[in-house]
Amino acid sequence: CYGYELIETISKHNEISEGTIYPLLRKLTKEGLCTTYLQESNEGPSRKYYQVTEDGVAYLGKQLIEWKEFIKSVDTIIEIGDE
Repeated sequence: CYGYELIETISKHNEISEGTIYPLLRKLTKEGLCTTYLQESNEGPSRKYYQVTEDGVAYLGKQLIEWKEFIKSVDTIIEIGDE
């Protein structure tokens, strides 16, 4: 998807700004975790689309595992706090 489309999608669930997303997209592209391409738009200038690479998919998988482990740790701390 293109940057603004990504912002709209995320904003349906969490507040986020362009100032947050675009630097992250540049960083992901620089690290080879996504690629970009331009596509003509009927509604104005060409749009820059972002696509996840195979390395990006692998990185996401690792990050999801770490996130789930983090959630378990936090849940354990909360449960201990309830005792």
